[in-house]
Amino acid sequence: MSKTIFMIHGMWGSGEIWAGYKVYFENLGYNVIAPTLRWHDAKYLNAPPKELGTTSLLDYAADLEKQIRTLKEKPIIIGHSMGGLLAQILASRGLAKSAILLTPAPPAGVFAFRLSSTRTFLSVPTVPFFWRNPMKPTFGEAKYGIFNMLTPVQQVEEYAKFVFESGHVALETAFSQFDRKKASTIDAKSVSCPLLVVACAHDRIVPVSVAKQVAKKYKKDTDVTFKVFKKFAHSIHQQKGWEEIPTYLDDWIKNH
Repeated sequence: MSKTIFMIHGMWGSGEIWAGYKVYFENLGYNVIAPTLRWHDAKYLNAPPKELGTTSLLDYAADLEKQIRTLKEKPIIIGHSMGGLLAQILASRGLAKSAILLTPAPPAGVFAFRLSSTRTFLSVPTVPFFWRNPMKPTFGEAKYGIFNMLTPVQQVEEYAKFVFESGHVALETAFSQFDRKKASTIDAKSVSCPLLVVACAHDRIVPVSVAKQVAKKYKKDTDVTFKVFKKFAHSIHQQKGWEEIPTYLDDWIKNH
């Protein structure tokens, strides 16, 4: 069994979002790596570089692949939200011993349109040429679609940590039909490692029905487990009782 865990954060976040999970798994004897994607460092909190706007999922994946290939063993890749989509891309390249997709952004071909997720991103496509510019949801949008199970104090604190995200990545994920490079297109047959797809019953940005379709995409070609946590929403790192999730993940890893 691989003892290396490679964690990938989602949109607007950084590797710091895994702080609790990192300590949890390290206490169990795992070697945990939680990188921060390019242009997502805290120094870019209020002044994102122009280059971020046109950064692609493929750029993030290339950075992560380079880091993974320096490891002595294939890691267990854990990705949250957009990080879950990146985990799928990396798994399709044969870089994962197993992959855990926590409330994952769906790849191209998975019908993901839901009113709740659209409401969460509503302000993004209203910006002219949003696919060329850094973007961030409003506090109201984040409160509704991402922080809906956090306390009011937590909502303010977590939004204050949000960095900007690539508008081009928003295009590649939400409007993949317009992406010429097909960055979010994944051949299910190329994913052969065991997969765990986790959904949360109160998640509005990646509802259970969307996560279930992600699991279904790979079910014919590899060992897939689908799990729903009934008490949680998208912010699985901050919500009270979050330890329930890595406890389950550890059990799954030991059995796969």
